[in-house]
Amino acid sequence: MTAENGRNCIIAASREAKKQGVRSPSTTWEATRICPEITFVKADFERYLEITKKLLQIANRYSPVVELFSLDEVFIDLTEVLSLYPSVFFIVEDFKNKLRQEIGPTVTCSMGISYNKLLAKLATNLDKPDGFSIIDKENKDKVFSNIKLTDIMGIGQRYSVRLNLLGIFNFRQLQEYPMYLLRAEFGKVASENLKALAFGIDDTPVISYLEDVETKSVGRNYCLPENEYDQDKALKTLYELCEEIAIKLRRLKMKSRTIGLFLHGNESFGQRQTIQGYTSSAKEIFEVCSRFFKKWKPQYARQISIWAGNLIEEQHVTLSMFDSPKKDIIQQTIDKVNDRFGHHTIRNGYLTYAPKLHTKPNGYGADRVMRKEIGSLI
Repeated sequence: MTAENGRNCIIAASREAKKQGVRSPSTTWEATRICPEITFVKADFERYLEITKKLLQIANRYSPVVELFSLDEVFIDLTEVLSLYPSVFFIVEDFKNKLRQEIGPTVTCSMGISYNKLLAKLATNLDKPDGFSIIDKENKDKVFSNIKLTDIMGIGQRYSVRLNLLGIFNFRQLQEYPMYLLRAEFGKVASENLKALAFGIDDTPVISYLEDVETKSVGRNYCLPENEYDQDKALKTLYELCEEIAIKLRRLKMKSRTIGLFLHGNESFGQRQTIQGYTSSAKEIFEVCSRFFKKWKPQYARQISIWAGNLIEEQHVTLSMFDSPKKDIIQQTIDKVNDRFGHHTIRNGYLTYAPKLHTKPNGYGADRVMRKEIGSLI
């Protein structure tokens, strides 16, 4: 499956493709080299979003505490309601039946049960594509002795390579590795996280997708369909992404003071800046990002990531005596029109001939703004 805008990134691989060695993320070129007969299908996020809503509707029948982890993954906290059901096996079978009845007879679902989220997530991967596994305190060590480092959420390929260089190739070795040496390689926080993963420790709660949780930053990442050598077009795409960041901030009723831009093309660049005041204005965010862009002078751009942090609730921002309330009133009016008639109904004149980007939920349920929007629709 390739991204919706036609770029050559593979964002998901089917079971058949994985058997041939195709992985995601990767490029269509790499996939074709591995499997010449491969077929590419463009992603249809509108359809996936409809299915995600149905998945949440079904999950909510078993517990009021459901966390949307990605478009096709949820955590369900059964702690307080488990006594209402004959057994966990009943829940698993009933859940699978409802998926087939309400979404489609060909839908498969891997389910896992454990006493924390880390192990429940791991359990879902033990019996794919339509199985069910339990990890408890009795079998946890046996499970950990039979999996790779990268099988657990939190250890990616880069971390795995670095661990291998230390002589760590399995979880038993990671458990026994001296903490002071691990800290020397990864630092205090990452080394403590790795040790926790090695022992299957995770105390993060299941957080309902509708629950208000502190937001520390917002971001937007976009991969262009092809290498963009036209700097004006790249800057217009950059402005469009700044608009999306600003919209997210205003929906959260927050403002940012630190702006970051990360650009990948013929070279990789990254920089952030803390500005004098707080903002939720696309124009002001773009002014910071465009200065970075013009300073770097990339030969071409392929991937653009914007980040806004150092947030504060807008009600706590001290107003300047030189700021005109007219600006906020106009922006609120534009937001209302775009919310009602579509994101691009009113847009900055600079973007008149620019492509209309659409925010789509990614593989991890996008950000908290979109999760709440998905939840509000069911």
